[in-house]
Amino acid sequence: MPEYNLSTLLEQTAASYPERDAIVLGDTRLNYGTVNAMANMVAGALAARGVGHGDRVALSCPNLPYFTIAYFGILKAGATVVPLNVLLKGSEIAYHLRDSGAKAYFCFEGTPELPMARFGHEGFAAVEGCEHFFVITADLAAPSPIEGVETLAQAALSQQPTFATVATDEDDTAVILYTSGTTGQPKGAELRHRNMRDNAIAGSSLVDSDASRPDTILCVLPLFHSFGQTVCQNGPIAYGGTIVMLPRWDPTAALELMLREKITFFSGVPTMYWGLLGALDSLEEGRAAEVDAMAARLRIASSGGSALPVDVHTRFQERFGVTILEGYGLSETSPIASFSRPDAPVRPGSIGIPIPGVEMTLLDVVDGVGEIAIRGHNVMKGYWGRPDATAEVLDADGWFRTGDLARVDDDGWYYIVDRAKELIIRGGFNVYPREVEEALMQHPEVSLCAVIGVPHESHGQEIKAYVIPEPGSSLTPEELGAWAREKMAAYKYPRTYEFVESLPMTATGKILKRELS
Repeated sequence: MPEYNLSTLLEQTAASYPERDAIVLGDTRLNYGTVNAMANMVAGALAARGVGHGDRVALSCPNLPYFTIAYFGILKAGATVVPLNVLLKGSEIAYHLRDSGAKAYFCFEGTPELPMARFGHEGFAAVEGCEHFFVITADLAAPSPIEGVETLAQAALSQQPTFATVATDEDDTAVILYTSGTTGQPKGAELRHRNMRDNAIAGSSLVDSDASRPDTILCVLPLFHSFGQTVCQNGPIAYGGTIVMLPRWDPTAALELMLREKITFFSGVPTMYWGLLGALDSLEEGRAAEVDAMAARLRIASSGGSALPVDVHTRFQERFGVTILEGYGLSETSPIASFSRPDAPVRPGSIGIPIPGVEMTLLDVVDGVGEIAIRGHNVMKGYWGRPDATAEVLDADGWFRTGDLARVDDDGWYYIVDRAKELIIRGGFNVYPREVEEALMQHPEVSLCAVIGVPHESHGQEIKAYVIPEPGSSLTPEELGAWAREKMAAYKYPRTYEFVESLPMTATGKILKRELS
């Protein structure tokens, strides 16, 4: 197979448009030449420490320029990027480092409320095979918040701004994205260099983005997730777009950035569109003309992650004059598998049709509804170190079984009927009940539990736990909730607890979650 490295996306654009703005964060503006040079320095720092072709390097960082710089620096070194959710706690980080076999780990320092570097170092210290830990500080001149630990700046700024990118095969693994089914621990989906490249280019082509008309995209989707990586980072970089970063979602702040930076492309999950509509009312009076101009500039709006309510779709179109284009995909599909077409009549509720180079079909169809299966350039290599799990979802002909149920109309447009069994989608984040249940069961006073998703106005779903306490326990829901907050990432732990004496079960002892609400 031909040699190719995903970092070529950045290198080619930096060569063609070195002075063009690549990343904007507040008052900081980094052009493509600078971002590429800084990524080269990160690659040099890794190479100097013996990190190279085939090694895994973990990365915990919110939507900041450091994510993109470290991401492409890791790729340039020939290594595989392992992006981690920034909300993970120490024990969760240790699992991901151990499972991926990470040789190095970049971790942002966080905030006083969320000292990410401390959690990260706890996880790093618990994993014998991870050799190098680097703290990413908000201020490059700042000392490391952890004694004896190098910062990204200390490691990289001593390196040259040029680096000979390590040759990788296009079928080598570029990124390992952690996901999980409804049972067991998270699994790492191995995505090839060509998976990520082709999906980024295909996504950009679908909305007619190119170097002659570069979009300015508001990056609010987390970059550690496949949706954010492909649509908000790799896609724009492929054609020289400008990425305006917002580290933490806030609808009012997002609107202000859309006004100030003249945003032409917005991509988000349904709750973000719901938030933007609500935040319009909070803008200062007398700014109607500004808002109208902002709406007129917005060329593309896309949504994914969960079904977009028709009411939100309609209201957004009326106010902004733009049809939200819905798509569908998973971490295992890089992620875009299907997408609505800008030149086709709007079909609210549809996830569109397969993107070029991708096939979709329905398996085991009953009453017009079947399980979505996907085949194409976007499908993962497999789950890292999990051949049995891979064989369960990926057949010899390349069809990936998603576990999601859908129907398809006469024109080939797909409509999701239900997500994977028991999967909870809270604010665009996938939450897997079994993983939460296993964590709760570690509490000494929890005898048995069942976790489900319940409807929530702004998050789409909220997490609820039914708990059978140990006999004689004095544990309260408040105490269990406080314990869970310390053990699980913020998007995972249940917000509601109901203590019960028993749970509905089948004759074989399986909990009947459909009887819980």
